Amino acid sequence: MYCSQCREKVELPAEEFRLPFGRTPAQAHYSFGCPLCGAAVRKPAGDKIVEALTAAGVRTMRLVPVEG
Repeated sequence: MYCSQCREKVELPAEEFRLPFGRTPAQAHYSFGCPLCGAAVRKPAGDKIVEALTAAGVRTMRLVPVEG
């Protein structure tokens, strides 16, 4: 993965990534903290990215709206 702030390639263990899903697949994104510059990186996650990240062991989260 590449940091969108410092543009460096970073390799992180699966537990350092977050992969939440919204109501639709188009709302999926992944995020991580860059170990080089400290930036919080968030990028869209299409089907191929989701497949690659989950195959690497990244756990997914389902975002649901709060009722009330």
